[in-house]
Amino acid sequence: MDARAIYVTEDDLSRLEEILDTITSRDRKDLQKLENELASATIVDPQNVPPNVVTMNSRVKLRDIRADKEMTISLVFPNDANIAEGKISVLSPIGTAILGFGAGDTLDLSVRSFAKKIRIEEILHQPGAAGSHDL
Repeated sequence: MDARAIYVTEDDLSRLEEILDTITSRDRKDLQKLENELASATIVDPQNVPPNVVTMNSRVKLRDIRADKEMTISLVFPNDANIAEGKISVLSPIGTAILGFGAGDTLDLSVRSFAKKIRIEEILHQPGAAGSHDL
C-alpha cells in the first residue's frame, strides 16, 4: 500500500516523535513507515480529526479476515499498553498499521513469520470526535 497522509494532533505528534527518538533499533519496517507517515502528517486540532479515522486513544473494532475473528482494541502510547485490557501500543505492528486508517479499510499486516489481513470494522470512540483527549 502506498504511503498515506495521516491526521495527527500537535501533542500526539510530539509524543510519538519523542518515543521514536528513544528507539535504537531501526530494523523494523513498521516503525520506519510510522516515522515517514509522521513526517508528512497533517497537523490538526483534535476536534478537526475526521471521526472515522484511527487516532491515538481511539477504541476500534477490528476483524482478522483470515481467522474470521473480531477484536476490540484501544490504540495507546507504549506506557499505557496492557494486552489484558485490550490496550495496544502504537509501536506494535498492529498499532503502527492502523494509525491513520479509517472504518472499512483493509490492511495487510506481516507479524513475525505470518501475514494477517485486518479490516477496521468500526471506530467505537475517537477522542477528537468525542471532544475529549482520554478514553
